[in-house]
Amino acid sequence: MAIYISEKPKFGRLTRLGVEALVFIAILAGVLAYQSRNLLPVDARPAPALSATTLTGGLFDLQAETAPTTLVYFFAPWCKICAASSSNINYLRRMRGEQELRVLMVALDWQSTDEVQAYVDRHDISVPVLLGDGKIASNWNIYAFPTYYVLDGKQRVVRRDLGYSTLAGLWWRSL
Repeated sequence: MAIYISEKPKFGRLTRLGVEALVFIAILAGVLAYQSRNLLPVDARPAPALSATTLTGGLFDLQAETAPTTLVYFFAPWCKICAASSSNINYLRRMRGEQELRVLMVALDWQSTDEVQAYVDRHDISVPVLLGDGKIASNWNIYAFPTYYVLDGKQRVVRRDLGYSTLAGLWWRSL
C-alpha cells in the first residue's frame, strides 16, 4: 500500500488568476501599442491643421479656436464600432463642460451629407460634426475607425488611440 503525500501548490488559485490577468493585460497593451504605431506621435509638435465644413454648414478651423483640451474623434458613418462608441462621446460631453473639454467628431469615408446627418440623428450626436476628406485623413494618419486624438491647450497630441473606447476610457484619456 502506497501512501501519497500531496504537496502544497506553489501558487494559490488567486495568485494564478492574478498572473493570468497580468499576462492578458500585457498582451492587450502590446496589441494596442501595435495598432496605434502609425498614428500621429505623442510629442511637442502641434497637431496637423484641421479646417472643414461642419454638418450645419459653417466652417471650423481648429487652429483658430482655443480650448484647454480637445478630443478629436474620427469616424465613418458605416462603422459599427463607431456607432457603439457614439453614446460614450455624448455622455463624455455631458460629464465635462465645454470650457474644460472641446469635443469634435470628424466624419470620414462618407458618401453624402445625408448619410452623415442620418448617423448624427440616429445616435443623437450633440457635438460639432465636421465633414472630413481624404486630405484630412492622410494628415492625421487615419487608417481605421474610430480613431481619436486628445490635444492639449497648445494643440499638441497628448493621447491617441483607435477602436472602441469605454466612457471611462475616454474620460481618463481626456483628463
